[in-house]
Amino acid sequence: MKNTVSTFKNKKAKGEKISMLTAYDYSTAKLIDESGINGILVGDSLGMVVLGYDDTLPVTMEDMIHHTKAVSKGAKNALVVGDMPFMSYQVSVEEAVYNAGRLIKEGGCQAVKLEGGATVCNQIRAITNASIPVMAHIGLTPQSVNAFGGFKVQGKNEEDAKRLIEEAKAVEEAGAFAVVLECVPEKLAEIITNSISIPTIGIGAGRKCDGQILVYQDMLGMFSNFTPKFVKRFANVGEIMTEAFKQYIAEINDGKFPSDEHTFAISDDIINKLY
Repeated sequence: MKNTVSTFKNKKAKGEKISMLTAYDYSTAKLIDESGINGILVGDSLGMVVLGYDDTLPVTMEDMIHHTKAVSKGAKNALVVGDMPFMSYQVSVEEAVYNAGRLIKEGGCQAVKLEGGATVCNQIRAITNASIPVMAHIGLTPQSVNAFGGFKVQGKNEEDAKRLIEEAKAVEEAGAFAVVLECVPEKLAEIITNSISIPTIGIGAGRKCDGQILVYQDMLGMFSNFTPKFVKRFANVGEIMTEAFKQYIAEINDGKFPSDEHTFAISDDIINKLY
C-alpha cells in the first residue's frame, strides 16, 4: 500500500516507528522500495555521495529534479520526498513555491523537504497552501555548514536547546507534516518529539524520535570519505563491490571472461561462407 503523509501521521499516533533512507537513482530506489521502507528522501546529500562535492551547497534544482525523477520511477510504495537545494527557497516565498512545484511536477515526488526553523516558516506556509506537503529539517542543517563553522551537534547548551524546541513547534504551526532532527542530543530530541504532534525523523538524534533516516551509502559502507558517529554499518557492500570489480578485471586479464555461457553462437556454414 502506498505510503502517504497520512501514513506518517498515523504511525506517530499509534506509536509505530517510521523508516526512511535516501536514494538517488532508479535501481537503488526500486530495491529500497521493495524492502518495505516507509519513505525515501532524494537528499541534496547527493552532492557529496554521488557528485563528489565537499558539501551540499553546489547542488542545483536541475540536479535534484533529475535524480528525483529517477527515484520516483523506482519507488511505487514509499513516500518520495525531494530535497530543496541551497538557494532554491531562501531568496523569496515566491521562488520557494515555484521550485517546490517543479520538484513535484517534474521530479514526481509526493513531498518536499527544506532546511530551517522560524526563518523559513513563511515558505513552509506558502508551499503547503499550494497543496504541497513539506517536511521540515532542524538541528544540524548541512546547507548552513558555513554559518555553523562545520558539521557540529546542535542544541547542546540551554539557549540552543530551547531554540530548537521552539523551531519544531514553529514548523509544525506553519504546516509541516514531519520534521527531521539532525545531530541533536537524544534527550533533547525526546522532548521535541513529545512537544509536537507531527512525526520527528532522526538522523543522529537518538532512539526517541518517531522515525529514522540514513544515507544508504553510509549504512552499506559505500562512502568511505568519512563516517558520522551516528551511522551503523548494516553491511559492507562497498567491500563486496570492490572485490567483484577486482575479480572482473582478473578474469578479463586471464581470459576466463567471457566464457562459452556468455557468448552467442553462429552456424559454421555461415562462417565458412564469409571467407
